[in-house]
Order: sequence, then C-alpha cells, then structure tokens
Amino acid sequence: MSDDLNARAIALYDAFTHEHHDRRTFMAQMVALAGSAAAAEALIAGIAASPAAAQQVAASDGRLDVAKASGTEAGHPATAYFAAPKGGGKLPLVLVIHENRGLNAHIEDVARRVALAGFRVIAPDLLAPQGGTPADEDKARAMIGTIDYDVALAQARAYLAKARGERRGLKTGAVGFCWGGAFVNRLAVADPLLSAGVSYYGPAPDPAEAPKVRAAMMLQLAEKDARVNATAIPWGEALRKAGKTATTHVYPGVDHAFNNDTSAMRYDAAAAKLAWDRTIAFLRHELDAK
Repeated sequence: MSDDLNARAIALYDAFTHEHHDRRTFMAQMVALAGSAAAAEALIAGIAASPAAAQQVAASDGRLDVAKASGTEAGHPATAYFAAPKGGGKLPLVLVIHENRGLNAHIEDVARRVALAGFRVIAPDLLAPQGGTPADEDKARAMIGTIDYDVALAQARAYLAKARGERRGLKTGAVGFCWGGAFVNRLAVADPLLSAGVSYYGPAPDPAEAPKVRAAMMLQLAEKDARVNATAIPWGEALRKAGKTATTHVYPGVDHAFNNDTSAMRYDAAAAKLAWDRTIAFLRHELDAK
C-alpha cells in the first residue's frame, strides 16, 4: 500500500471524524480511493483506533490504585477515572483529557501511564453530562460536536479546585490529545492556577487570548497535520511573544494522532516515545514532581 494512498485515506478519515462529514459520503469516497468496499474497510480499520489493542499498563497493575467514580461536578453529572501510584504520598495532579471518542479504554491506559510516571491522575469523562461516553465511536464524536464547552471547562476546573482544596500549594497540570489537546489550550486560558499544560495536536484559541495564560505550555504537533498546525503554531508564537513559557515541537513526517498506539496507520513509535519523554520531563519540572 503506497504512502500516497495512506495519506489520502487519512485525510478523508480526518475530514469525516473532525469535520463531521456524512458517513455515506465518506464511505463512497473511501471505496473510490481503495478500489473496492473490502479494501476500503481494510484501510479504515488501519486508521481507526482500537482502544484495547495497545494497552501498556493493565488496570490490575499492582503498582497503582485505580478507580472509576461518578457523581456531580459544576452542577452536572460527572464521571472520571482516577489513577495514582500506591503509597505515592503527596503528588502533583495531572488531568488527562480524552480525544473526541470520549473516555475509553485507551485514555484510561494513558492515565495509568501518567500515574506510573509519578502523578495523581484524573481523566474526566466530559461527555458525562450527556449520559457518558458510548461504545459507538461515531455516536461519541457526534456528542462531542454538541458538548456544552462552558460546562466541560467548569467540570475540569472543579476537579482541579477540589484537589487544590485538599492540599494547599498543590501544583496541577493537564495533558490532552486531539479534541483534548484543544481543550487543554482552552483550560490554560480559563484557569489561572493551572501550572502546566501539554497539548497534543490540538487546535488552538485565538492568539489574542495568549496573555491570559499563566501555565507553562508544551505543544506536540505533527508535521503533516495542516488542519491543526494552522492554529497551533501561531498559538505557540503568541504565547512566547506574550512572555509565556511555551515550547512547540513539530515531529517530522508524522500524522495527526501519531501518539495513539491503537491506530496502526497513524502511530509512529519513535515520535511517540520522544514526545512522551518530553511530556513527562516537562510535567515533572513544572509541577515539582520527584
């Protein structure tokens, strides 16, 4: 399968999943590209994520305490996945913000990876006010498209505020992917107490919002991701111009979602490892983690 065919297939898939194109039109375009329905389905399977396919840290890992709990935050139904090292003591807190598929098995696994790096972690299901993340990814993406962003931000800030209230001087950070990467950028604008934010290939706010940010920021971008880079690169430049601590990394030759190891066609192991190592080092430095 040629690199050009893969690139064109990924572009069609991204238009469908991020711009909410019609599924029937998308399938017709994929069949025309691949040459048959069977070949189109094979292409889609290679691009789409299989959330349980690349688990790195088992939910039963004895080094961690994990739990999933529901309740109310900011006046709306709330659900979140919690992970922390056993006997970890007073650790910095990191929010892990999901992609447009919601809080699925992959994001729970990422939360456990962050916890093993020495942090308390909360991965909120920001679709909880709408009934929670469904098993159907298309439905989850449709729900994301109608999310009340103010409620989502209020819930994320409520989790952070509650943790800060439990421990004076607690430093807090956030890392998000795709839709979650965009959310981290917005959270940094909205929450002046956030200490650090890492945005993986997330569309960015208007550069005029940069002076409101107090958190140190790291932007992880894919060279081939023109849609996101059109706003994210100017965002990084605006943050630095405003005197903020902001680092932009653009990984050559990789696609949007290169960190997602559940998507065979997108995942780039070398770029993902480098980005992850930079992310953890950055969070440890900015949050004063041991």
